[in-house]
Amino acid sequence: MDSVSAGDDGSLPRERAMRTTVALDGGGADIAHARHLAVGFLTRVQGEHGLPVSQRALDVTQLVVSELVTNARKYAPGPVLLDLRIAGDMVEVVVWDSEPVLPIARSADAGRVGQHGLEIVMAVAQGFEAQREPFGKRITVRIALLDDPEGDLPGRGTV
Repeated sequence: MDSVSAGDDGSLPRERAMRTTVALDGGGADIAHARHLAVGFLTRVQGEHGLPVSQRALDVTQLVVSELVTNARKYAPGPVLLDLRIAGDMVEVVVWDSEPVLPIARSADAGRVGQHGLEIVMAVAQGFEAQREPFGKRITVRIALLDDPEGDLPGRGTV
């Protein structure tokens, strides 16, 4: 067995292996590419590391990635960074873009057409955080890898 030291960021080898990052250039295929990357990542985590991942986690992760990348492409000029990583029993979806304005979920309005993405993300995730960065912003969403046997998920809150 090869020995590997912790990374510069202090992460252990398994933590590094359970993470993937991609820069999206703003092209028309970015959203589909990001969704496929998310499914591939969770499939690898399950197959190579033996972590159980529910079908709900796969579906919700694709939805969250799609919504966040769509918003980044729509509201921020330039590239988008997508980072997927395992943190305990959660998958963290992190999207960075160049627009410093933080998103705000709008109040419910049945008559409003569109602009429900952030509301949906916050409803299906176990954690949500938006942070300004020195340049742009970072959105982090946490999604449970497994469903509770009783059908309940861990409490929702901030990351």
